Amino acid sequence: MQVLLNTDTHVDGRHGMAEFLESEVKEALSRFGDHVTRVEAHVADAVSHAKAHPDDIHCTLEARLIGLEPVIVKDHAASAHQAIQGAVGKLKRAVGTAVEKHAPRRGPSLSDIAASNTASPDQD
Repeated sequence: MQVLLNTDTHVDGRHGMAEFLESEVKEALSRFGDHVTRVEAHVADAVSHAKAHPDDIHCTLEARLIGLEPVIVKDHAASAHQAIQGAVGKLKRAVGTAVEKHAPRRGPSLSDIAASNTASPDQD
């Protein structure tokens, strides 16, 4: 899985943040294996000059899934790390829902039904 970080000029997107993002994403999405091919993060400071609101850092995550539409989530927080963590939590739930929705239904197989029918004696 490829993890990409994009930041605006007001957010520090150095190597440390990219490593943090990658570790958070890979840990959260590890159970989905090869379903997720790429995750792109866009982190931006909504109001760079004066902090009118404490939750001015926005993080948008877009996950590309094999055979499915991309999954996009957003979160905002006081710091980039908090916004990333919030968005990753949302992404984990959204990807889980998308994958489960398109997974084959689990029910008794035809061989299970046939075996249960032959195992019980006929009552006349």
